[in-house]
Amino acid sequence: MDWDRLRIFHAVADAGSLTHAGDVLGLSQSAVSRQIRALEEGLGTTLFHRHARGLILTEQGELLFDATRAMSTRLETATARIRDSEEEVFGDLRVTTTTGFGTLWLAPRLPALYARYPDLKIDLMLEERVLDLPMREADVAIRMKEPSQADLIRKRLMSVRMRLYATPEYLRANGTPQSMADMSSMRLISQGLSAQQVAAGASLVRELLGATTRSTFTVNNYFGVLQAVLADLGVGLLPDYLTEDFPSLVRVLPEIESAEVPVFLAYPEELRHSKRIAAFRDFVLEEVIAYRRVRRGVDGLGR
Repeated sequence: MDWDRLRIFHAVADAGSLTHAGDVLGLSQSAVSRQIRALEEGLGTTLFHRHARGLILTEQGELLFDATRAMSTRLETATARIRDSEEEVFGDLRVTTTTGFGTLWLAPRLPALYARYPDLKIDLMLEERVLDLPMREADVAIRMKEPSQADLIRKRLMSVRMRLYATPEYLRANGTPQSMADMSSMRLISQGLSAQQVAAGASLVRELLGATTRSTFTVNNYFGVLQAVLADLGVGLLPDYLTEDFPSLVRVLPEIESAEVPVFLAYPEELRHSKRIAAFRDFVLEEVIAYRRVRRGVDGLGR
């Protein structure tokens, strides 16, 4: 199929007019018309209904327009990435991570990144499922396990553990548990066992739910767990990275915590020289270093 004719078809379908498309393409109306007729003859179908007020796509034209629109988007993205490797940091960056980490750790830090690179356009995709980076479902991922996909550059950022937290108000009203047995008088807030979560977190949830508890409240992500804890609903199982941004939370039963959960940043090998990726990666690493520094101070205080 003639790529130039597809380009012209796309412009006509987008503009709804031979004249307007010709203006965009720098071609005469007759030249545009000839190319559309040739494309229709080659496909053996009619792509446009001709009306006095303009052109309307036929069903076959709609199918072709969907394809050319996808092609145009991919070409624009590729062009931006090519320029991006040589110019300033700008344009679209699709980042995927889990709902909890994305809302509770990453998003609150992004204003500093935008202040540094105001022309960035970040699309933050919060997914518990692992998106396929080599197939370009996202540009960069932050995941709670080492990626297994091939052809990825990966960097371990930090480690996370799930721990029990409550508000001072809830503990004043219900007492502070001194042992697992004391949890029987508490309300446990956690992710449900049917929710997608890291194995270490699920294992601890299973242990806690197996203990005798007066009441439970389960949510399918850590953002919901946090909101319930902040509302004084009970003792919540939460990732320890929350202690920096929510210093009022009190750690309950410090001897109870999950196994270590590694956090990895990954992106496709083909984006190794992308300015946007480098800017995002370096920013996250800076924030992780600052986070570790605060965590050492918090752990030193026994929180």
